[in-house]
Amino acid sequence: MALYKRELVRQQNRGRRKAVPGDHLSPFFKDISQLHSLDQITFLCIGTDRSTGDALGPMTGTLLEERGIPHVIGTLAAPCDADTLEKRLAHIPAHHTIIAIDACLGPKDATGTYYISGTALRPAQSVGGNLPEVGEYSVAAVVNANGPRPYSILQMTSLYLIMGMSRTIADAISEAWDSGNVSFMS
Repeated sequence: MALYKRELVRQQNRGRRKAVPGDHLSPFFKDISQLHSLDQITFLCIGTDRSTGDALGPMTGTLLEERGIPHVIGTLAAPCDADTLEKRLAHIPAHHTIIAIDACLGPKDATGTYYISGTALRPAQSVGGNLPEVGEYSVAAVVNANGPRPYSILQMTSLYLIMGMSRTIADAISEAWDSGNVSFMS
């Protein structure tokens, strides 16, 4: 039954990335939590602490780690960036479901929203990077408007926005798995 339900959720979400507000994250993660126990999920938080806009992944990973969420890759202390992504992927157990979390640039009116999907994401796409697709599920936070110089745009992104969006993601994850389905260390 769980396999059928998982496939149904994935088919509903496959190929459909839409910008949603932060309050849509809780139901998204709640659906995933009903299909996967927390001990079989790896949260892959992609980005670097050297660029404000790209720090969303490591900031989220740090918040998750502080809340006792197991299997987090990518924190402020040990970011998972373009240089380390493939090496870090190789250390994820084959039976784990990966939820990829990354920052992205998008339309101006989508700034502050999230693209959620039951499919992988391609890190560094908005800056022209060529990294492998990652994750069975994904959250891409729109941290700023896309433009002609994406690296500069990421550098000038509001740290306040990044902190708030990271907290929203971490809160939704904590809420989804802290509701009696699975307990985790505090």
